[in-house]
Amino acid sequence: MAEPSLHALACDLLGADPDAPAHRRLTVAEARRLCPRGGVIACRRGDRNLVLAVLADGRTFTAPDRCPHDGRPLSDGYLDGQRLVCSRHGWEFDLATGASPGRPQACIGVREE
Repeated sequence: MAEPSLHALACDLLGADPDAPAHRRLTVAEARRLCPRGGVIACRRGDRNLVLAVLADGRTFTAPDRCPHDGRPLSDGYLDGQRLVCSRHGWEFDLATGASPGRPQACIGVREE
């Protein structure tokens, strides 16, 4: 089993466990209030597990909290500019488009909040 990332540990301390069932996650509104610029956090919309990311410029995006590569929570990842990076194998996703450079089959659905 992989070691948890520092981000995942911080989410656990904040009550935003990326592995928690949707009903135990923060709502999108709650996560937005807690998440700093340049950060990512696990959240939910209804019964859907999401990751919320706040770019350095303040724009906020949500996406499914599941990497298409192996299903790991994207909320364990981090931001590199406008890209959300999966902590497991480094797959990157552009938050404006959901595209993964060089992996057209790995596009994720993103929504600007």
